[in-house]
Amino acid sequence: MDVKRLLLLVPLAVLAYLLVVQWNQDYGQAAPEPDAPSFTNGGAPQVDSAETDDDGGLSVPSADQQAAVESDLPSAAETETRSRDLVAVTTDVLDVRIDPQGGDIVYAALPQHKLTLDSDRPFVLLSDSETRSYVAKSGLQLDGHSGRIGFDAEQTEYRLEEGANSLTVDLTAEVNGVEVIKRYTFERDNYAVDVGYYLANNTEEPVTARFIGQLARDDSPDPTSGVALGMSSYLGAAFSSPDNRYEKVDFDDIRRGNFDNRDVEGGWVAIIQHYFTSAWAPAQNQQNLYYGTTDSRNRTVAAFAGPTTQIAAEGESRLGATLYMGPKVQERLEQVAPNLRLTVDFGWLWFIANPLFWLLDQIHSLLGNWGWSIVFLTILVKLAMWPLSAKAYKSMARMRKLGPEMQRLKEQYGDDRQKMSQEMMKFYQKEKINPLGGCLPILVQMPVFIALYWMLLESVELRHAPFMFWIQDLSVKDPFFILPILMGASMFVQQLLNPTPPDPMQAKIMKMLPIVFTFFFLWFPAGLVIYWVVNNCISIAQQYAITRKIENDPSIGKGMKTK
Repeated sequence: MDVKRLLLLVPLAVLAYLLVVQWNQDYGQAAPEPDAPSFTNGGAPQVDSAETDDDGGLSVPSADQQAAVESDLPSAAETETRSRDLVAVTTDVLDVRIDPQGGDIVYAALPQHKLTLDSDRPFVLLSDSETRSYVAKSGLQLDGHSGRIGFDAEQTEYRLEEGANSLTVDLTAEVNGVEVIKRYTFERDNYAVDVGYYLANNTEEPVTARFIGQLARDDSPDPTSGVALGMSSYLGAAFSSPDNRYEKVDFDDIRRGNFDNRDVEGGWVAIIQHYFTSAWAPAQNQQNLYYGTTDSRNRTVAAFAGPTTQIAAEGESRLGATLYMGPKVQERLEQVAPNLRLTVDFGWLWFIANPLFWLLDQIHSLLGNWGWSIVFLTILVKLAMWPLSAKAYKSMARMRKLGPEMQRLKEQYGDDRQKMSQEMMKFYQKEKINPLGGCLPILVQMPVFIALYWMLLESVELRHAPFMFWIQDLSVKDPFFILPILMGASMFVQQLLNPTPPDPMQAKIMKMLPIVFTFFFLWFPAGLVIYWVVNNCISIAQQYAITRKIENDPSIGKGMKTK
C-alpha cells in the first residue's frame, strides 16, 4: 500500500472511531424511567383519583353475546377529583403501590434489577405517570354493584420482615351485605403474587361473583429494548390456551378488534416487553374468557374473566388468580403457569436457541461468569461444527492453491464464456473442487448464529452481567467499540486465507465486508460480539492449519500448467 495513503487513512480511522465513541456517549443513553409516586401522609404516596379511575372501569365481554358489559365501574361520587393514599408494599424483589380504590397495582419496581448499570434506582415495570401508563388491574363483577369497590387497609405501608417468608396485605370492604377481602400474598424471592377475593355473603339471597384481571398499557416505547439491524424485541400482548400455547397479539390488532374472544380451560394472558413481563394466570382447572379491548384512556387492555360463581345465602367463597410482575426467567415463569416460559421469545429458531440457552446456563453454573460462559459455549458449538468447517476450508484451500491455473483458463477462454465454463467444470472435476463447498457449510451455520443472536438478545440473565475489563454489561454494545474492531480485524485476517475471487468487482466487495460488518456490529450486544470474535479466532487457526497442509501437499495441482 502507498505510504502516503496509509498516513492519511490512519488518522481518519482514529478520528472516525473517536466520533462514534462520542456520539454513543451523547445519544446512546437509555431514556429515564418514571419516578415512584412521592410519599406523603406518613409514608404513603398520593395520587389524584381522576388519573386512575378512568370512566371505563373494568369491563368484560358477555360469554353469550360477546358484547362489552360495564362492570365494577366507578360511580359518579367516586370519580370526583380528590387525593387518596396508596398502599406501599415492599419485599426483597418487589416494590409496589396498590390503589385502594379498586385495589389495582399502579406501580411496581424491581429492586434487584437496576434502571441502568451505574444507577441505584430500580427498574420500574408498572407505572401510571405522565410519561407512561402501564398497570395491573383486577376487579370483581358482583351482583348489585356497578362501581369500583372502595377498600380500606389497616396500614398504608407493608414490608416483608427479615426472616419472614411471606407477607399478606388485606383490603376490606362491604358491598350490599357481602363482606369482601381482597388479599395480596407476597412471598420472598418471588415475583408471582397471589391475588384473591374472599367473599362472605351475609344476605338471605344467593349472589354471583366473577374475577376479572386486566393488563392496561399505553403506546409508550419499551424502555429496555434496543434495535440492531432493524430487529427489536416484541412489545405487545400474548395469550395462551390448550389449542395455542403461545399467541402474540399486537396492540394494533386489539385496537382494531382483530382478536377474537375465547373461552378456554386454563391459559394465561400477558403483556411482553424486552427482558420483563406481566401476566395474569388464573386457575388451570377452570373455564376462563380471554379478550382484548381498549379503555377510556386509550390504553390497550389484555384481560381475562374467570367463571361466574354463585355464593349461597350465608355462604363463603374465594376467587383469585396469580399475577406475575418481573423478569423473563424461564424457571420462574414455568412455576407460575404452563407455557408461560414461552414469553422468553427466541424467535422462529427457538428449537435451536432453547438448547443453546440450556447449555449456556449449565456452563454458567460451573463458571459463574456469563462472558466466559459465552466463550466456552462458542468453543463447544465450533467443535460441533468442526467437520463442516473443515470441509469448507479444504475446498477454499484447494481453490487458493489452484488459483493461478483458474486465472490461466479465464485468460485463455475469456472471450468465450460458454467454453470457459465448460473448461472450468472439467477443471473442478479433475481437481475434486466443489465451487460451493466453501459456501454451503457456512450457510448451514447461519441458523445457529441467528438463534444465538436472539438467545443472547432475549436472556435477561445477561442484562448488567459483567465479563471483564471494560465490558461490564453483556446485553449492550461495547462502550468503546473495541470488540467490533477486533471482530473486523479477525474477518480481515480470515480473508487473507481465502482464495482471491476471479472477478475484480467481487474481490473489491469481499475486501469491504470486514468494514461493513464492523459497522453493523458496533451496536450489537457485547455478548454476541464475544461469540463472533472467539468463533473467528478458532476458525482462523483451523483454516490456517488446513491451508498449510494442502499447500504443502504435492499431489494437489500436480499437473497444473504454468505460463
